[in-house]
Amino acid sequence: MSPPSPLRSVLLPASVAAIGGFLFGFDSGVINGTVGALSAAFGSSAAVTGFNVASMLLGCAAGAFLAGRVSDAFGRRAALFGAAILFALSAWGSGIAGGSVEFVIYRLIGGFAVGAASVICPAYIAEIAPAAIRGRLATLQQLAIVLGLFAAFLSNFIIAELAGGTSTVWLLGFQAWQWMFWVELLPAAAFFIGLLLIPESPRYLVAAGRPADAARAFTRLAPHADAEAQVAEVTRSLDRGHKPVFRDLWDAARRRLHPIVWVGMAIAALQQLVGINVVFYYGEVLWRAAGFSETDALKINVIGGVINITATLVAIALIDRIGRKPLLIIGSVGMAVFLGVLATVFAGAPTAADGSLALSSSAGTVALIAANLYIVCFGISWGPVMWVLLGEMFPNQLRGAALSLAGLVQWGANFAVTITFPVLLAGIGLGGAYGIYAAFAAFSAYYAWKFVRETKGRTLEQMDNG
Repeated sequence: MSPPSPLRSVLLPASVAAIGGFLFGFDSGVINGTVGALSAAFGSSAAVTGFNVASMLLGCAAGAFLAGRVSDAFGRRAALFGAAILFALSAWGSGIAGGSVEFVIYRLIGGFAVGAASVICPAYIAEIAPAAIRGRLATLQQLAIVLGLFAAFLSNFIIAELAGGTSTVWLLGFQAWQWMFWVELLPAAAFFIGLLLIPESPRYLVAAGRPADAARAFTRLAPHADAEAQVAEVTRSLDRGHKPVFRDLWDAARRRLHPIVWVGMAIAALQQLVGINVVFYYGEVLWRAAGFSETDALKINVIGGVINITATLVAIALIDRIGRKPLLIIGSVGMAVFLGVLATVFAGAPTAADGSLALSSSAGTVALIAANLYIVCFGISWGPVMWVLLGEMFPNQLRGAALSLAGLVQWGANFAVTITFPVLLAGIGLGGAYGIYAAFAAFSAYYAWKFVRETKGRTLEQMDNG
């Protein structure tokens, strides 16, 4: 009888870790359908509403920056347990908030959880996965993210339809937008329970000086492999006389950050500078500005979510076959083209009396097709591949700290793009905004070609400091 596939032993722990990605996506996307209702409920100005939307990202940056260091100190599972609790607290609190200040506090808590999950989930998956299937397993993180986004868009749409509007009083005397946030309590509970069923990362256990526990974890994840040999290989990659710490990022001999850290930071920033989260955070606002009704805008969000999921499934099929770098380059070129089309369509559209764009039916169709093809290009490339690379590209000694720094940059760029979009929309319009994102997409193609190193098929212990 042939030994079982290595996928069988690692699929459950990888899937549980990916629930953190689902919550990441849901928490990021749920705000999309509540923007107008929040403004009405809190009586907030456009600027305050924009900060309400973007405030979570500040928590994300802090969570991402601290999570790697926390997980190096206490373990990957411990960090994820903390994130699960914070997800639940944020979901409940966002729904009961009575004003902008209280709402922002709970969104910051949720952001901290999202930031932690965004760096620890892919790191955990990379650390338990065999090299041959690591790309596919790590891409589960992005699949979970887009499933979470889709679930948020779909639940927002269903609740709004059943209630008759996002500001309408619905079940138990609470408004529809409040229930939109409370739906997240269900996956948060599932995440917490699932974490009870999975092992700690064996690579963390080696770094923590627990080789016997690491050997047991390796045996559980790969029953037919030589666990002692794996522990010895990881130990050699960590041989610096101390546990991983943040100062390992600094190359003292050359007085600089290790080059691989700079590459990770740039990849993290470019994933956001192509403007993808403008579509996810401001989808309803964006399409209503382009002349669509509220109902149609919410439907377009759902369609975009389905397309994103499909594209991510394509990435799962391709990433361990053609590699990470080719997918990044292909996706960048496609995004640049379709963002350019959107910029052209929106720049040439006349403006109605109420300030919205008056797209013709043909121009609206072109914009919808281009936007969805842009989502496809992102979904097969920078969406999943960035998280895969960040989870696997750093040496064992640097991984937690480097992920913290890359996560801080990623969420900082996310915040910058999100907070500036309303300003760009008012100042240079949708056409100008999409022109800027198209330029970054074109640059990302060059950067991936010039600086990104292929990691397909290499074990984590084969990653050097670059």
